Amino acid sequence: MGKRANGEGSVFPYKDGWAGYVWVTTPEGKKTRKWAYGKTREETHEKWLKLHGLASRGPVATKHPTLAAYLTRWLAEVIEANREPTTYASYEVLVRLYMIPGLGKKRLDKLTVRDVQTWINTLPTLCTCCDQKKDHRRPEDKRRCCSKEKCCKDYPSRSTIASIRRVLRSALGNAIREELISKNVAGLTVLPNASKTKKAKSHGVWNVDEARRFLEHLREVKEPLYAAYVLILILGLRRGEVLGLAWDCVDLDGEQLWVSRQLNRVRGQLLHRDTTKTKDSTASLPLLGLCVSALRERRRIQEEARQNAGVRWQDSDLVFTTKNGTPVEPRNFYRSFERYCEKAGVPRIRVHDTRHTCASMLAALEVHPRVAMRILRHSQISMTMNVYTHITSPATRIALDRLNESLDS
Repeated sequence: MGKRANGEGSVFPYKDGWAGYVWVTTPEGKKTRKWAYGKTREETHEKWLKLHGLASRGPVATKHPTLAAYLTRWLAEVIEANREPTTYASYEVLVRLYMIPGLGKKRLDKLTVRDVQTWINTLPTLCTCCDQKKDHRRPEDKRRCCSKEKCCKDYPSRSTIASIRRVLRSALGNAIREELISKNVAGLTVLPNASKTKKAKSHGVWNVDEARRFLEHLREVKEPLYAAYVLILILGLRRGEVLGLAWDCVDLDGEQLWVSRQLNRVRGQLLHRDTTKTKDSTASLPLLGLCVSALRERRRIQEEARQNAGVRWQDSDLVFTTKNGTPVEPRNFYRSFERYCEKAGVPRIRVHDTRHTCASMLAALEVHPRVAMRILRHSQISMTMNVYTHITSPATRIALDRLNESLDS
């Protein structure tokens, strides 16, 4: 090995093998010894050389938590403190239900590509109901599968597995920045073949006539939140965006609105946040005639509700409120949507899936492609034209005009 310089460390016999140490500087700035052990001198010397190389490149951690301990701290100190509550909520579920049970006992610095790859390979055949004992938590009379030794094969979809790997890769990337590890092993893994994974559940999409029938039914029953469904279908607003819309972001005379807030329930709290999903979401959107008419009607309905509520009314400046002025509960909005789907005789889809009907509705209303591009928030007109191909029938166009006129009468 030759003569070592001061502070270089040494390798020597130790118990039933060999040991070596190198003086390193920890991420906290403390100078201390870092040890390497092996059964033979050659094995220990190889580890010693790697350790010496790490020490020459920068700080070296001497204490390493388990992956479970690190992920828990990462969620609390990095994600919850700096990201949106909805982001934290989605990350926390994946960490708690998948990563910690599968890899949590592994030491952070000992985690290998093979460890992560082997674990990822098991996910397509991991029944989440059995693994998380979901059926055991149901009332006795509603248990139907794993508690009765009948696997329901509730495997995670390919998109879920991709999300799990993405979150783990993000967590390990932060560990590299904190100089706890030197390599992101999650980034070197491969997702299971699509043929071996469960496909994400396919949700339906309405055509223009189904969307029209849905809106016509809401007008017939005089639904107070009719305008909210118009904005969802015509402008493609998300549920949180439409429920968080405030009157100071609506210019009826100028026929435009700004989507800059969201209303969501996260971890039991109803949050009205001044942020949206993307930067482009904060740009102004043109209000079409049907939207303007619906919002004017909404303002009249809200003023009437304010007078009827009297002292019970709670001011919030929100466009869509309950009869007492309080924010609309997102879950209740979704339940109402499902109920109206059934009563209107249209396929039951998710509220979020109505965004996919937006382009067809704009084409049916004969909106210019450039205006549609702005509403759909596309960066190129070619993207708009790829989905803006619906040719509406004269009868559908007349029906939509009649729907608009019914608001102005």
